[in-house]
Amino acid sequence: MNAENALRRRLLLAATAGLVAGTALPDTAHSVPAQGAEALEPDIDSTAAWRARPASGTIKTLQYRPSKIVVHHTVSANTSDFSRAQAHAHAHWVQDLHMDKNGWVDTGYHFLVSRGGWITEGRHGSLRTLTGGATFVQGAHTSGQNNQAIGIANEGSYHTGAVPPTAQWDVLVLLCAYVCAKYGIPAVQIYGHKDFGDTLCPGVIHDMLPRLRDEVADRM
Repeated sequence: MNAENALRRRLLLAATAGLVAGTALPDTAHSVPAQGAEALEPDIDSTAAWRARPASGTIKTLQYRPSKIVVHHTVSANTSDFSRAQAHAHAHWVQDLHMDKNGWVDTGYHFLVSRGGWITEGRHGSLRTLTGGATFVQGAHTSGQNNQAIGIANEGSYHTGAVPPTAQWDVLVLLCAYVCAKYGIPAVQIYGHKDFGDTLCPGVIHDMLPRLRDEVADRM
């Protein structure tokens, strides 16, 4: 990990620790966050920031809040390049795959977390609606759940024994906590793709979901 990423991670963890100290509540894993609840806002690069292609069709904005998060992995290479530039390159790779191979109007996931701990907006409008906290754009990430769930994908392939790097895991927790707080989603409503279909996705991260739910609850 280079000096820039190491410093960034320390700042994120310090801010998160301060948030936990000031807001810890009993049995938070089973409570529903109030609308507009405070949470540490992560650094998210918008589609404009990573120069995404325009969507090829209409992206529907749903006039209600999502009820869950579905976690994925992208089955990309487990790169050791933890840079922001690599996060942007990965976002382009996913968008091209979804638009050119799958024939979708845009990236199917709402957000992507790189192996270096950088977050990119996936589907256009996801960041704007998340910030508002009252609506969300319909994704294309999980059959039967696209009008109910925020899809968060992790760069890498985790069905062959590999595990997410620490920077990626820490930022996944941070992002999930922010999404839960903005939309009033309890931490127990974080699932893996394979919970809703015949798939290996998100690999070993699925086995780590109890830990993810606990860590997200701790930050809320």
